[in-house]
Amino acid sequence: MKKLIGAIALLSLALTPLLTAQATPAEDREALKGYFKKNTSSDNFADYINGIYAYNKDARSQWEEIEEFPPYEIALDKGAELWEKKFKNGKSFTDCFGKDISGTRAKYPYHDEKADTIVTLEGTINKCLTDNGEKPFKWKKGNIAAVSAHIAFAGRGGKITTEPKTDKALAWYNKGKTFFYAKRGQLNLSCADCHVYSADKWIRGDNLSPALGHPSHFPVYRSKWNSMGTLHRRYGGCNKNVRAKPFKAQSDEYKALEYFQAVTSNGLELNGPGARK
Repeated sequence: MKKLIGAIALLSLALTPLLTAQATPAEDREALKGYFKKNTSSDNFADYINGIYAYNKDARSQWEEIEEFPPYEIALDKGAELWEKKFKNGKSFTDCFGKDISGTRAKYPYHDEKADTIVTLEGTINKCLTDNGEKPFKWKKGNIAAVSAHIAFAGRGGKITTEPKTDKALAWYNKGKTFFYAKRGQLNLSCADCHVYSADKWIRGDNLSPALGHPSHFPVYRSKWNSMGTLHRRYGGCNKNVRAKPFKAQSDEYKALEYFQAVTSNGLELNGPGARK
């Protein structure tokens, strides 16, 4: 473990000059793409939507077999059922999102200039419920993951287009960027330590996935969870793994992180919901 942390520290120092606070999002994105191309076994940017399966051929083969009868199908059925279910006032999710949701997933996350906040898909799902007098779903799993999966599935093949266009939006991007590279927890590790500097490397029995493409396939069914979960559920789990206290789902910290990751993944295809170990 000490050798791994030492190696991570050296890699961090090597990449830090390319990822300064003054760099533009486009420069950050190109720096990450260049780093992965040089330091990992895959230089195919488009394939990063598949996480560790961009690297591990054996794991990819197993994953492709799983995708023939994906474990998230039950969640898709549940999501479709909830989508059609009428609220007490006679309306439904269609009244909030419209009938054609093929382009909905690609809109999120985005920066709301007036409210100066990041709007997520899950946040909008729950806002639709509360605006119509309904009780909101719990944030990390269950019904919210099912409805999110329904929307994600309809938007497969779309592209991530998130990009800050104002100074306020850029401030949120930089907040997420700071979170991504900040050390935390008893293990003193950052998101980047695992998903940039150690991407494609082994940690126990798993390859570490590249940071690019993380938002593309959520929500996901994880074998470890034996259920569906949102991106913010995964963020919390990662924080726990480094023995740090997680933030609440939909906190400003996690919304900023999601925004940062979406911006750095700009141009990648959406392929959610996904299945992971």
